[in-house]
Amino acid sequence: MAKDMTLLWGTGSPPCWRVMIALEEKSLQGYNQKLLSFEKMEHKSQEVLDINPRGQLPTFKHGDNVINESYAACFYLESQFKSQGTKLIPDGPAEQALMYQRMFEGLTFYEKLNAVIYYEWYVPEGERHESALKRNKEALVTELKLWESYLQKLGSGSYLAGPSFTLADVVVFPTVGALFRFGLSPERYPKLGEYYNLLKERPSVKASWPPHWLENPKRLDTLKDI
Repeated sequence: MAKDMTLLWGTGSPPCWRVMIALEEKSLQGYNQKLLSFEKMEHKSQEVLDINPRGQLPTFKHGDNVINESYAACFYLESQFKSQGTKLIPDGPAEQALMYQRMFEGLTFYEKLNAVIYYEWYVPEGERHESALKRNKEALVTELKLWESYLQKLGSGSYLAGPSFTLADVVVFPTVGALFRFGLSPERYPKLGEYYNLLKERPSVKASWPPHWLENPKRLDTLKDI
């Protein structure tokens, strides 16, 4: 089955990482994959545009089915391979409701992270303002405190929707991984630090860990004062 799948991806991209974790959890190793370079603008190449007219990564294809949005690809994999690998959508209504809630809040979390770490990438030099970056940092702090409180309520050793690893963890952990890669303090955010340490040892996460992070494990300091 995995032989019918193709993933075009970029290292360190949380949306790509989401799909890779889902593939691992559903025991779909052995899919066709190609690592592309954002720096060389390979995500805008004809190879990508032929499957994904937005020119974005991930670009994912299963047979003739194209699912490029990372959340959609994760839902698709769970739906099509329900009885294979890890069950990623819990049956209980309370856990399922929390899973969906955290999944979609995860989009805001990712957006607020990007507004800080990629500020200079997104905003042309002449349009940058310290006050705007300061606002973005304050919004990220508010968001981080919210996720700290969510994990606090669930207690030590919990996943985002309760005792089971779910799609919420598949899609939100890559954002948490990026936070700590960019220098977030685990002392300042201990619950997020605990969650990060719990998941980074999970086989699906280790198998899909961004290769350039492995080559250069030194953390950046972009978020050290957040």
